[in-house]
Amino acid sequence: ARRRGQRPPFAMKLSPVPLSLQQLVEALNKADGRIVRFELPTTTLLSPHVHVTEVARIDKKFVDCGGTLRTDSSCRLQIYQADDTEHRITAAKFAQILAKGAGVLSSMSLPVEVEAEAPYLSVFPIIATRLEEKQVVLSLGMRHTACLAEDVCFPANLQDKSACAPGSGCC
Repeated sequence: ARRRGQRPPFAMKLSPVPLSLQQLVEALNKADGRIVRFELPTTTLLSPHVHVTEVARIDKKFVDCGGTLRTDSSCRLQIYQADDTEHRITAAKFAQILAKGAGVLSSMSLPVEVEAEAPYLSVFPIIATRLEEKQVVLSLGMRHTACLAEDVCFPANLQDKSACAPGSGCC
């Protein structure tokens, strides 16, 4: 039998914890004049000629499948790969762009995510930074869905098939 709070055996692993805006700014400040590179979860590096086109605070209010009202906030950075292949964004320039967005963000503790076309418009959390000789690499993670109301949707005893029956309150 599964104890309360345990994830069912078929549930997906949670995504890595994204860096906070404060952690990202600290990493950029340590990177001196290095260029910024973004690394997809596949370990593929995006082209070095990206532009940071938006710094946004995303506030989301929603109801989970168990009926609980929830909120979530994040800092979302939109990046764009233009045709100007000689363009490079340095860590210092990136930090300046983030500073311009400080009034909109209003918190340095927000988790940071990147919106990019790779090849479809996708959102990736920044999960790590890596300083290399000439660049600072921002590692992007994957986001996953998960049931937020496991106590309602999953039976305490996996043998109990009625817990997810129509009309039971499960999603």
